[in-house]
Amino acid sequence: MVRVMVKFRFSNGVTVELIKGDITEVEADAIVNAANQYLEHGGGVAGAIVRKGGYVIQEESREWVRRYGPVPVGGVAVTGAGRLKAKYVIHAVGPRWGVDDPNLLHDAVVNSLRKAEELNLASIALPAISTGIFGFPYDKAAELMADAIKSMANSLRAVRRIIVCLYGDEAYETFTDVFNKVLGPVSQVSQ
Repeated sequence: MVRVMVKFRFSNGVTVELIKGDITEVEADAIVNAANQYLEHGGGVAGAIVRKGGYVIQEESREWVRRYGPVPVGGVAVTGAGRLKAKYVIHAVGPRWGVDDPNLLHDAVVNSLRKAEELNLASIALPAISTGIFGFPYDKAAELMADAIKSMANSLRAVRRIIVCLYGDEAYETFTDVFNKVLGPVSQVSQ
């Protein structure tokens, strides 16, 4: 089950929703996958996306890497969404905590939003990128993701709805606290 719990609205009408649930159940034009550079989707969000959307997502991912090479950290690749409710999966490669430059998480979010704009999509759902096997603490990931969204929101024309889908209470509570601080001046509506 997916439920909107906190919503922020920017002056241009773009909304940011924090929800707790399973990203594979979210209704959005694109969902973002927390991917590795080779787009091999074994576990975590990536594994769930392939299990729910079908192996075609993994096949398209391998074809993308064959054609263009590994996705750089902070970069994105796009595939179809198989049986998911979304039209596309945007595979964002976040940094590994203690290995890569943490600011590349900001880049991964910005590049995801730019790709959604390029595809003329109205909605996008992002997970807590880099917080799984890549080891990012929730608070650091939330700060970088909120800053990235804030930096892009007013320039978005196609994208009107940004969903941050969090799996579990700890992630949801931490992201809510951080997003309230970072997006505080934006109007907030709790549901």
